[in-house]
Amino acid sequence: MNDLFTQNPDLLFLIEQAVKAPSGHNTQPWLFRIGETEINICPDYSRALPVVDPDNRELFVSLGCATENLCIAASHKGYCPTVTVAEDGTICIRLDRHADVTSSPLFAQIALRQTNRRVYDGHTIPAADIDRLRAVEVAPSVSVHFYERDTSAFDAIAELIYCGNSLQMQDDAFKTELRSWMRYNKKHRDAQHDGLSYDVFGAPNLPRFISENVIAGALNERSQNRGDRKKIASASHLILLTTRDNTVEQWVALGRTLERLLLTSTAMGPRPCLPQPAERASGAHP
Repeated sequence: MNDLFTQNPDLLFLIEQAVKAPSGHNTQPWLFRIGETEINICPDYSRALPVVDPDNRELFVSLGCATENLCIAASHKGYCPTVTVAEDGTICIRLDRHADVTSSPLFAQIALRQTNRRVYDGHTIPAADIDRLRAVEVAPSVSVHFYERDTSAFDAIAELIYCGNSLQMQDDAFKTELRSWMRYNKKHRDAQHDGLSYDVFGAPNLPRFISENVIAGALNERSQNRGDRKKIASASHLILLTTRDNTVEQWVALGRTLERLLLTSTAMGPRPCLPQPAERASGAHP
């Protein structure tokens, strides 16, 4: 693909929607290859996170989220997408135009979805809204589990999150990798167009040498767990997604399911906060 302007504008539109998907540390670990009737999403291992994600599970979950956005946008443009995952991890989305394709109601949420790391208002999500989330299409290899606040399972998962935080914040390699993806002020963020923006951490737009010191000082076990305890205490539910096997194809399927949940949640109003501190190999299988 040498000249973007010679490409089918529909396909460029689909990619524009795909890249609005969430990804670990906002690394955006994807590359796109356009064919006449298909788009391939390829893993960009130069944007991998070898410390926090040594087996690239989160990378392929991120690609699954991008795939789902692309498929939703495809239906909006009148295409019927067919998804296959190759052995090398390339995701092929074949696009066949049909007159009777129904646009997904989730399309409008793609541009609105964002991760919110703020404390919630403490209200319990109505049962009808939880049922709406439970009704989201789930891939056969994926399971989705809901845990309500003030239950023993909710509390047990919360303790695992705090334990995972402690392990990570005691790991210098983890903190070094995390800092490499931080964008410390508006100028830094706008120059990179990726990574974790300074405002995500509640930091003001200050000169970079000041922000680096301030944010580095907050990267510790006590601060991380204090913040997460407030968020979890105010959360109505925790949602846990699992796969039957640890395979690339199932990780992609999990990402697609996750994105459907996030977009459905966006349509309802709540903005998910997604702590994922148990990604270390030593903490992944208790």
